[in-house]
This record gives sequence, structure tokens and C-alpha cells, in this order.
Amino acid sequence: MTVITLRKARRSLRGRLTRWLLEVGPGVYVGTVSARVREQLWELVLDRLGNGAALMVFSARNEQGFEIWSAGATDKQVVDCGGLLLMMTPAVK
Repeated sequence: MTVITLRKARRSLRGRLTRWLLEVGPGVYVGTVSARVREQLWELVLDRLGNGAALMVFSARNEQGFEIWSAGATDKQVVDCGGLLLMMTPAVK
């Protein structure tokens, strides 16, 4: 399973994602695609994201059972802690 979330993304990008994934909520896309299609979709997101933010979570053969990729101006960062993926919210100063 693959989940992609978008914030402040162009309508054209959102429309392109609906060709492969279901939009289950505003900016939330879910589906089951091959690794090749998933990587091509991520490249599309990176190319057309602009000033937005994107996060992709997908099934993987690791301890947690998934991987997380992020791009753009997100308010959280993915941190690899010895093979365990965690989400870090930077402290506000």
C-alpha cells in the first residue's frame, strides 16, 4: 500500500495522482502500485511540487513494515534512529 499526502500542491499534480491512486481526502492519496510506478509517482511529485509539501508512506520489508519519504516545506522531519523511522517536530524558538 502507498499513501501520499500533499499540502499546497498544484491542481495539475493532484489530478495526475488520481490517475493511479484514490483521493480519500483533500490531498490524501491511497493505492497499491508496483515499486516502479511508486518511484515514478514520487519523481512526478518532486518535479511538480513547487512550494508545497509532500509525504509518502509505503510498505517495505523492514522492522516497521513501511518507509517514509518527504519533500518540500514540511513542519516535521523524518529521522532514522538506528533503522527506526521517527517523525521529529523541530522546537519553536
